[in-house]
Amino acid sequence: MESQCDKVLNHLRLYGSIDPIQAIQEYGVLRLAARINDLRLSHDIETHLVDSINRFGDPVRYARYVLTRN
Repeated sequence: MESQCDKVLNHLRLYGSIDPIQAIQEYGVLRLAARINDLRLSHDIETHLVDSINRFGDPVRYARYVLTRN
């Protein structure tokens, strides 16, 4: 069985970035920041903060993680 770190890393390699909603919806990963922290031990991953509006019209900010090198 593939670990959560493996799933997140494969996604990063395939698409270049991932955000918490993608991690939950596609892989069931609830603690993406923790998995990213684990992956940072052996991979270069940047955090980009994204400003957006939620479904209630409120401003929100979330992290999008970007793999800079494989």
